[in-house]
Amino acid sequence: MLRTFKVDKPLWVLSKFKRNTDKVPSLCMSSKSKFAKHSTLEKIRNIGISAHIDSGKTTLTERILYYTGRIAQMHEVKGKDNVGAVMDSMELERQRGITIQSAATYTLWKDHNINIIDTPGHVDFTVEVERALRILDGAILVLCSVGGVQSQTLTVNRQMKRYNVPCLAFINKLDRMGADPLHVLNQMRSKLQHNAAFLQLPIGSEGATKGIIDLIEGKALYFEGEHGEDVRQDEIPSDLRVMSDEYRQELIEHVSNVDDVLGEMFLEEKTPTVQDIKQAIRRACLKRVFTPVLVGTALKNKGVQPLLDAVLDYLPHPGEVENVAFEEKEPKKKGDEPETVKVVLNPQRNDANPFVALAFKLEAGKFGQLTYMRCYQGKLSKGDTVFNVRTLKRVRASRLARMHSNDMEEVDEVYAGDIFTMFGVDCASGDTFVVDSKLRLSMESMHVPDPVVSMSIKAASSTLTEQMSKAISRFTKEDPTFHYSYDADNKEAIVSGMGELHLEIYAQRMEREYNCPVILGKPKVSFRETLVSPYEFNYLHKRQSGGAGQYARVIGVLEPLPPERNTIIEFIDETTGTNVPKQFMPGIQKGLHQAAQKGALTGHKLSGIRMRLTDGGHHIVDSSEYAFSLAAIGAVQDAFEMGVWSLLEPVMNVEVSLPVEFQGAVMGIISRRSGIVAGSEGKEGWVTLEAEVPLNNMFGFVGELRSLTQGKGEYSMEYSRYAPVDPQLQDKLVEEYQIKTGAISDKDLAKKKKGRK
Repeated sequence: MLRTFKVDKPLWVLSKFKRNTDKVPSLCMSSKSKFAKHSTLEKIRNIGISAHIDSGKTTLTERILYYTGRIAQMHEVKGKDNVGAVMDSMELERQRGITIQSAATYTLWKDHNINIIDTPGHVDFTVEVERALRILDGAILVLCSVGGVQSQTLTVNRQMKRYNVPCLAFINKLDRMGADPLHVLNQMRSKLQHNAAFLQLPIGSEGATKGIIDLIEGKALYFEGEHGEDVRQDEIPSDLRVMSDEYRQELIEHVSNVDDVLGEMFLEEKTPTVQDIKQAIRRACLKRVFTPVLVGTALKNKGVQPLLDAVLDYLPHPGEVENVAFEEKEPKKKGDEPETVKVVLNPQRNDANPFVALAFKLEAGKFGQLTYMRCYQGKLSKGDTVFNVRTLKRVRASRLARMHSNDMEEVDEVYAGDIFTMFGVDCASGDTFVVDSKLRLSMESMHVPDPVVSMSIKAASSTLTEQMSKAISRFTKEDPTFHYSYDADNKEAIVSGMGELHLEIYAQRMEREYNCPVILGKPKVSFRETLVSPYEFNYLHKRQSGGAGQYARVIGVLEPLPPERNTIIEFIDETTGTNVPKQFMPGIQKGLHQAAQKGALTGHKLSGIRMRLTDGGHHIVDSSEYAFSLAAIGAVQDAFEMGVWSLLEPVMNVEVSLPVEFQGAVMGIISRRSGIVAGSEGKEGWVTLEAEVPLNNMFGFVGELRSLTQGKGEYSMEYSRYAPVDPQLQDKLVEEYQIKTGAISDKDLAKKKKGRK
């Protein structure tokens, strides 16, 4: 079913009109736009733009929107006109020049509907990239032609691999001094393990970049006009013909290695046509066995239109991606566990199949509570009723809209492949929605990393506590990596996140959006406690003092998990017979996880332990799930007293870029912070150091780095793993905790230290 909307005004008038009516929601949400169009399945692309911080993602998105006619004017990320890029709709984003929230838009290019999500580059906001890649069909991996493959590039690459997302690579910033696209290509092959090859070559280098060479078509492309909107084709310059022939042959060889059709032509020494090469690249790209590499400079308006053509040519439409849901079937026999089966969803754009959608993001904007969804099957019309599979709550789709940054356009219906928003839906990120409550289909949710930094938080004034509670309630719902808890021992509220910047941004948003200034305490690292050696337990929980009795015995082993799995807690039932009935196993697991919330050394959570239950005992009357839960807690508490425990701390991958003359001094400060330099790579007076440093030692690093490198040094870091802490630090943390809890006095501590000497 095709449905188009008539455009009443020229496009530039619409864009200008919308920009000036931000304060009138009813006008902003006009559905009369040529972009609110239902295309056939083959003419839809859902793509994300991802990269390391400051690689040019938002600038590239701005150019795409301009060339496709979606916006009338282009603005810079940190523009002198104080307007900022259209996708950076939050005031903080415009001020800082960074993307904080992923922003969605959609546009038309050559009669294809392209849904775009611009994602943040900073590691602190990595969950925004996670949820975008979870629901997208393809992606553009943007790389800086100077920085190349950087730390967050590696993270984004892992995320694409996790969700099996085909991608194009776009080497940006060709106009920068030191630009070297060939070096970036080699890094893609060595660091990212991509089978990659150039589809284009630059004409000229750095500031003298004039255009690009299309290796497949064998033409030179020049971008003329005030904003590079006119693409002129010409012959390849004579001095670049030999080089372009060599790289074209290299491209064919790389694709031939992974595509049977082109491989046979290559072996038979047949000359492939332009169409043969494009079809082979598409097949290989969809299988994620080849990555096409394009070049350009978004800021200088070169190479964006061919990139859009490549999106249509090589990235999949929704019908070419297999999406699955899991259906819970009723057990055939009474007492059996429900059976979970995998269901492949049908992406055809019709209403023959029941509606299935995934909520991937919540946002409270100027239009109220918005829930971003991706439709995977069926059709949803305005006024229809859908069900949340997790809560079984009914939701009426009173209004449907498609987003353009922080503006929206209402639509009457959405189909498979569409990304849309609904109003006022009470749900969590990752919930599945279906049209029939009997259809128990659940889609796999996105991966959410654990927070690594915690800070105490309190309102600047006691009268603002309620405002702070409202803000925290909203932010924790929107962002699954932002956690809030109350520490009863210290009587303080704690917020946890992915880094100092992450928590600092939320503190500023509370002040701006809720008029509630807050005070953040010193950053605290999320240490973990783990067992050093196995501990055998045999614990009996028995209570017979009036009323119903309680009886439960658990026998088994608590043991440490290997280092690569030291962030989880495992429970394994190794019992035989009926000494511990199976219906009490959930109670034992619950008790284990409850006891793991607070360790005995420093009060941090337990991780990296496995409970193997080998035997036990029960009473026909007095045993219950609750009794076995208490028995598991008692077994862990016994292990606190009798077992050997140690602390784990998060270790970060740190990447530092700096002028080569400061290399020795910076390596010195990394060593002083107990870091280990794993490698270095130098290029034209600059060097990139890769190191592993405990997060607890990274606070204040940025100030020291800038003072040592005269402000030229930059660094980025991301979580790597948990590792045992230094024994001296462990002793210090244990003593601090004992003083805090009153287990030891300052006087006793002084004696203890004196005894050590």
